[in-house]
Amino acid sequence: MSHVHTLKEALSAHSFTVTDDQQSLLQQYCQHLWRWNSRLNLTRHTNFEAFVTRDLNDSHQVEKHLHAGESILDAGAGGGVPGIVLAILNPEIVVSLSESTQKKATALQEMVAQLRLPIDIFAERAEDVLNSHSFDTITARAVAPLKKLILLFRPHRNRIGRLLLVKGPNWARERDEAYHAGLLAGIEVQVVSEYTTNGRTGLSVVLEVRIH
Repeated sequence: MSHVHTLKEALSAHSFTVTDDQQSLLQQYCQHLWRWNSRLNLTRHTNFEAFVTRDLNDSHQVEKHLHAGESILDAGAGGGVPGIVLAILNPEIVVSLSESTQKKATALQEMVAQLRLPIDIFAERAEDVLNSHSFDTITARAVAPLKKLILLFRPHRNRIGRLLLVKGPNWARERDEAYHAGLLAGIEVQVVSEYTTNGRTGLSVVLEVRIH
């Protein structure tokens, strides 16, 4: 059981600094997310300790590599991590979410409306969104192995600047599988963040993938 009972305590315990407005939005987001989670399976992280150490931590590691004005598509957005959290952490980026499960897309629509965040939501798969839209960066967390993501996004490489992928300690195995499948020709894979996650052995990473 966590001894942390509020978002403020969890932020303080893990040395996260956010503005008062961001803290308020993150608090509201958690409340909306957890309420929806009782009906839909959107997250396993249903207390502030887990939210800060997993969801906020992962999103923060991605946000460090984003720039003002950058357009982001969060692929397979699920409950909105990292997409919604990125929009709260950095109001100067342009965030869109893709979620092909209609009920989850509806939940995202409602959460974004209640939070009054300027986020577009596509109730379709990211690769279908890319048939008619371009983005500087695609983000993805817990969506698919690297091999599958390369196969999904390679046909759309002219509409994507790069991928920023949140991966756990087994990321190197995923890279090796992609290599042995002959999928890394013309692909740059770089670790841009390496960090620890509470309760997990090994390092999590953010991978920057460029498809040429």
